[in-house]
Amino acid sequence: MTNKKFISLSLFLLFQIIAIAQATSTTVSTIAEFDAAIKTAVPGSKIILKNGVWKDVHLKAKGIGTKEAPILITAETDGQVIITGDSRLNISGEYLIVKGLWFKDGTPTSKHVIEFRKDSKEFANNCRLTNCTISYFNPTDSSIKSHWVDIWGKNNRIDHNNFTGKENSGTTLVVWLKGKEHTENNHQIDHNFFGNRPDLGENGGETIRIGTSANSMESSKTLVEFNTFKRCNGEIEIISNKSCDNIFRSNLFIESEGTLTLRHGNNALVENNVFIGNNIPKAGGIRVINAGHIIQNNLLVNIVGDDYRGPIVVMNGVPNSPLNRYNQVKNVSIQNNTLINCSPVQFGAGKDDEKTLPATNTTFANNLITNTNAGQISNEKDSTKGIKFSGNIVDSDAQVNPAQFTKASIDWKMLRSLPMPTSNNEALKTAKLANSPEQDMSNAKRTVYVAGAFNLDNTVFPAATSARTGPFWKPVIEERAPKPKSNKEIVVEPGVQTITSALKKAGTKGTLLLNPGTYFVEKSMKIKGDITIKSNDTNGEVLIKSAEKLPKPFSYFFRVQEGAKLKLENLILDGKSSTAVKYAIVSPQENISGTYNLFVDNCTFKNFTNSSGGAIFKAYVGTLADTISIKNSKLIDSYRGLNLSYEKGFYGKYNAEVIILHNTLFKDIEQFAINYTRAGVNATSRGGELIIDQCVFNDIYNKEKGYILKTTGLNYVTIKNTVFEDCHEVLTPFKLSGINNSINNCVVFACGIIKVEKGAKKDNLIYKNPKWDDHKTFSPSSKSVLLKENNKVDRIGLLAPIQE
Repeated sequence: MTNKKFISLSLFLLFQIIAIAQATSTTVSTIAEFDAAIKTAVPGSKIILKNGVWKDVHLKAKGIGTKEAPILITAETDGQVIITGDSRLNISGEYLIVKGLWFKDGTPTSKHVIEFRKDSKEFANNCRLTNCTISYFNPTDSSIKSHWVDIWGKNNRIDHNNFTGKENSGTTLVVWLKGKEHTENNHQIDHNFFGNRPDLGENGGETIRIGTSANSMESSKTLVEFNTFKRCNGEIEIISNKSCDNIFRSNLFIESEGTLTLRHGNNALVENNVFIGNNIPKAGGIRVINAGHIIQNNLLVNIVGDDYRGPIVVMNGVPNSPLNRYNQVKNVSIQNNTLINCSPVQFGAGKDDEKTLPATNTTFANNLITNTNAGQISNEKDSTKGIKFSGNIVDSDAQVNPAQFTKASIDWKMLRSLPMPTSNNEALKTAKLANSPEQDMSNAKRTVYVAGAFNLDNTVFPAATSARTGPFWKPVIEERAPKPKSNKEIVVEPGVQTITSALKKAGTKGTLLLNPGTYFVEKSMKIKGDITIKSNDTNGEVLIKSAEKLPKPFSYFFRVQEGAKLKLENLILDGKSSTAVKYAIVSPQENISGTYNLFVDNCTFKNFTNSSGGAIFKAYVGTLADTISIKNSKLIDSYRGLNLSYEKGFYGKYNAEVIILHNTLFKDIEQFAINYTRAGVNATSRGGELIIDQCVFNDIYNKEKGYILKTTGLNYVTIKNTVFEDCHEVLTPFKLSGINNSINNCVVFACGIIKVEKGAKKDNLIYKNPKWDDHKTFSPSSKSVLLKENNKVDRIGLLAPIQE
């Protein structure tokens, strides 16, 4: 070492010694005292927040510590410094530790509660948040989007904290990668307890998100390990991986209604995690998208979610996918996982006209699957030719594909509450592959190589189940039901995007009263919660349509999210525009299994004429409405009416429990008025119900092979008091099949012959001209067979003439 270097090092060490010697321990009881203390903090300084309630405070923890002598900001007694009201914390600088604080029952107005930066230029590096709690720290308006922890910079650690009760929109904890200062960050998120988070019914309710779509190809190198996620139900993605090179290891997921989702980014390692679903219908496991992932030595027990919430879900990809869609699964290894009493593994999930690329160069090997109910083992939505199957063992009475799975009867021994395979299992012995894990889930070396997560005769419980998570002072948090939401009435004026603005104000429960006029929409609107949109004056026309000459058309006016209820009253929705809209209303996004509701009264839908699959209403695959009710309305001059036909396969799926159509006109629809079908058979489900009463269907799908309705596979169809007319070319307007299908007291004129079979019932079908007094308003003449006095049964058709 040169003399200059020796002198420089000596001076540095001397300054360090002097700084540490000058470090003080200061107790503060006000925010002013804290601000003064942090300004003079040096390496080794300790700032003690006095016990008590700190309300409406902004703690700006900024300083430069060292690895050997960090700056410590701590509660006088862990858990007894209660931070509440409109409060927040910023951490910036180097080597700061914040410890022992409880952010409790606050009402924040900022976009974050804790942020690892001062501003867009000053960040936190090598800092730590430990032994703290944030509980039920939510804005008064749950529609406001905010985060509890935003992590910027590099080498920061968040450990032994409790995060419970986030009720508003926005991710609980976010790792940001905007800029080189934040990539390859090596953050650690460990030994935290993530508690109850209610279902938001929309995107943005993740518990952890690492990155964003825009920077998902950047390397984060974040480590997420030894955390507990209990009832984290915010949305389908409990953890959303949106960057590269992250590790998810030894985490415990309990009754959380979603999945660890490798949404964007490559090369994630997912190992030694435990998923316990306890047969909660929406609890899921691991969802796989993108390339280069390793998923090994995971244990999944009683995970019964379906579709995107399956135990292991291998998605289909999109050709030339943009960053925000679905990249093809490539070069992925899924090995040595154990699945006990779970729903089927999903291959090719999400396959549709866009997601056409099944997994390629992927390994699914040496996994052990057992169930006691002979339940289905796998569900293939697309080709599995790109997946190499080997050494997978199934202990079940279920039928399997022998090219993918080998059936065997396994000898189990209980390790406390978990079954473990014993050494009396020759059938489990399998071939180790080049990329197979060297150790089992208990980190023991695999000497005799067997399928599943554990060696034979394992006696070590998974580390994820015994890890000490949360703060050491054990906060007592009473889980509570979400606060009842008061209905907000908002008067809305005509204009551009005024409905969108009003929806933001309404939050998750509100009524929008639209004054007469035209409302121009520039972006699709997502409905969450309980929302009513109606005319504020039944005598004035309210028209909703797309704004003209948008740079990019949007697909739909309204999306009814999972768990939401939308009511539309006295409105006109017009799809005609220079930037035409494809759908008026759509269901939640594909494979979201939570139900929703749609109620329409006295509305007109017209000019949804997009011939590339357009419709007035579309239900996406894997979604389920509880009730769709359309009354006193008109669906006219469009390509398709109601399209609930995207379910395929043999598992008896359908897209609505009940559809009710009453006193409604379907007219001039190029294809079908309704396609509401059930794919396959499932004896345990009700099978869908369609009720049509007092309706008129005029000029629908007027071709020889056209049809008015398609109800294939539905268990319950009731059609009564309805008119089907003027479909001259149609041979069979619809067919009813099954003992709970019936049609009675209906007029059929110039539109073929209705067929009934397999016990379906028909009564009083009248093949006569309905004789309208005014065909534009569908008002019957005095001699019309539609009138009760002329048919001696009941009024047929609309209850009153429609308004033009």
